Amino acid sequence: MIESLISDILFGFTGLISIINPIGIAFVFLDRTSTLTDEERRLLAKRVATNACFVLLAAFFVGTPILHFFGISMEALRIGGGLAVAVSGWQMLNAPEPEPPVANDPAVKPVSAWSATGKAFFPLTIPLTTGPGSIATAIALNANRTHKLSAWLLSSIASVAISVLVMVVIYYVYSRAARLAHYLGVEGTRVAMRVSSFLLLCIGVQIILTGLTGFLTPIAGLHVAN
Repeated sequence: MIESLISDILFGFTGLISIINPIGIAFVFLDRTSTLTDEERRLLAKRVATNACFVLLAAFFVGTPILHFFGISMEALRIGGGLAVAVSGWQMLNAPEPEPPVANDPAVKPVSAWSATGKAFFPLTIPLTTGPGSIATAIALNANRTHKLSAWLLSSIASVAISVLVMVVIYYVYSRAARLAHYLGVEGTRVAMRVSSFLLLCIGVQIILTGLTGFLTPIAGLHVAN
């Protein structure tokens, strides 16, 4: 029983963390919080990580009933969410290089910590961190959850453990994004941000293609059968 629980936790954690890709998204997070201090960025990283934990818990426990209630299919979730991710990646990929601010320049209007905090849930948590891919994966992991009490308890424990582990990794990586950028240098950070933006675009496109494949495959099967 314990071995099965550990196996489920490791399987779910590795699957979700590979889809979320916190190291790659950390540069996106750094770009969106470039005007904040290290302490403000740390607090924002904590909020984003906490939000991500609750999003995953919601997907684990009530994701399937909510989709059924609103009549939303998994394919629609992937297509819509993938589109949001792809658009965000495209915008960042084509954004001009920021000019370094001039000291005491009245034209420079830094983004306040309050303004950045207002974006902690959208878009920093959804869709940049816990996007449609991770939400769909969390829902799929518990799609066949049994109603047997012992199995349900083990599945619930695994879901909570996975969500907490993902939260810890997101916080650790995001809060140290500036340090990672410091090691890479200015040019290395710019290259990493562009690569991350391109990967974000590709992830969005792949999610859309997965949703379209799931939607079109049954239609194609019916056409062939007729």
